[in-house]
Amino acid sequence: MTGGTRMSGPHWRRVMAALANHDTRTAYAHIVLGAKLPEEISGLNDQRRNRAIAALLESGLVERNAASELAAPEAIFRDLLTQQPRRQAQTGLARFMRLGRIERYPANMAERRELLAWIVSEAVEPGERLTEKRVNERLLSYTDDVVMLRRYMIDFGLLERTASGSSYSRPEER
Repeated sequence: MTGGTRMSGPHWRRVMAALANHDTRTAYAHIVLGAKLPEEISGLNDQRRNRAIAALLESGLVERNAASELAAPEAIFRDLLTQQPRRQAQTGLARFMRLGRIERYPANMAERRELLAWIVSEAVEPGERLTEKRVNERLLSYTDDVVMLRRYMIDFGLLERTASGSSYSRPEER
């Protein structure tokens, strides 16, 4: 690899890269099923077979046993999963969001207002007047239920609608 440290041992990217290759995946399936290599991988010439086996060895998906035969260790996937960091408990507004979208609304009204106020500040500029369609388009990045989100914002006084319903804006700060 260029520019950076080389990964050693099982690493999820290396494993996925190996399994993404048809030849390597085919060789791996043969090894897992107990086939003798390299003779039994039909359709692969020596060069392709050797590249596939090298990728499997480098990724950690297979290793050579005491008899120098290729074997698929059962623990590799468990080992890969243990490399993943534990999810940190989220605090603040982040605990109500997932991937930038509302996962659930806070039951606590003060927290709900805080979440809604943050979304309004992100989606609508002060003094900006938007049509309902435009408001919906902007709120869609936070939830699929834009009608409910818009209604909450109006109910909490964070978004104002003209009497005719033709435009929406943030209320002027008093």
